[in-house]
Amino acid sequence: MCAYRVRKHIEAYAAVLNGLEAVIFTAGVGENNALVRRLACQDLDFFGIALDEAKNQTRTPGIRDLSQPTCRTRILVVPTNEELKIARQCAELLK
Repeated sequence: MCAYRVRKHIEAYAAVLNGLEAVIFTAGVGENNALVRRLACQDLDFFGIALDEAKNQTRTPGIRDLSQPTCRTRILVVPTNEELKIARQCAELLK
């Protein structure tokens, strides 16, 4: 259900924006769950989305491009540091 809902949002935004330049996965599930990314991108070739399964299974530090080389919509994994963001917001609030 999670991947299905992500797909619905990708499709909806693609329609509203008249296409997509990139699909970005981030945070815990987006960064770490290859299955959810695969299912979320499945059958979206109409929108130029084509996941490279080998890249999807490989974890490397930094921003990763999981797209097949010929697709027009990039599929990116962008790491986050949620704990640092929360700490900075708390520090700002306490000033």
